[in-house]
Amino acid sequence: MATLIDKTMPKMANGDAVKVDPKPKSPEIYVNGVEITLEAIQQEVQNHEAEKPKDAYLSAARALVVRELLLQKANELGIEAEQMADDQGRRETEEDAKLRQLLDQEVDVPRAGEEECQRYYDQHIEKFSSETIYEARHILLAGALEDPVARRKGQVKANQIIESLKADPSRFGEFAREFSQCPSAKEGGNLGQLTKGQTVPEFETVLFELEEGQISPSPVPTPFGYHVIYLDRIIEGQQLPFDHVKAKIAAYLEASSWSRAVAQYIGILAGAAEIKGIQIDGADSPLVQ
Repeated sequence: MATLIDKTMPKMANGDAVKVDPKPKSPEIYVNGVEITLEAIQQEVQNHEAEKPKDAYLSAARALVVRELLLQKANELGIEAEQMADDQGRRETEEDAKLRQLLDQEVDVPRAGEEECQRYYDQHIEKFSSETIYEARHILLAGALEDPVARRKGQVKANQIIESLKADPSRFGEFAREFSQCPSAKEGGNLGQLTKGQTVPEFETVLFELEEGQISPSPVPTPFGYHVIYLDRIIEGQQLPFDHVKAKIAAYLEASSWSRAVAQYIGILAGAAEIKGIQIDGADSPLVQ
């Protein structure tokens, strides 16, 4: 069950592990007299991506300050934790339960009305259409990038196949079963219905330029080798009616409103608190990012 602050391995923005100074100076950060300890920050830093380790460290410290602010408010209001469990029986922590209940109680988010949803739909109409579908087949002459000999042989064979298909395109399935080194060979090279993002960019660039019934005029290089592509059919995307996406729009608008409201609430708590050693505003919270 996801918690309010997910536990992930330490990563920087480039994917490398965050390296934390094993003996940094004490941060001396306090929230209404409660210290945010060095040990807690070192543990929390695992959950924050950053270009530099010091930025991840600062982000972790801010997250803990926000968490402490919210927990202090929950305790002040006498909120008793009622821990929830997901469908696999995993229970949230007592602190997470308190935070959830506090925000449910204190942050009021109005429901998105029909008029508001319609306005968003009209202003972002391009977002609400089904994707164009491409029904295609291919023949793969395999050759990894690090194997130039195999790639060159594949390119030559692909060119030969294309020349043969110019004379008789109906043999595409036959050639696919005989020469293709893709599992789709047994299906005559059939890749089924493809949408944007389902194949590598090099393949898509050519596929999306073909017309129905057209074969790629030259072999298509990808990291897997060389392809001969046959585009059977294009099913153009269709505009989705408002009624089909209204619930999705409402959920998005309400989630956005919740994030803004939480940020404002945290800002109010921070403004009324005595915080030493770090500057905090509502946008620093991991709950609203």
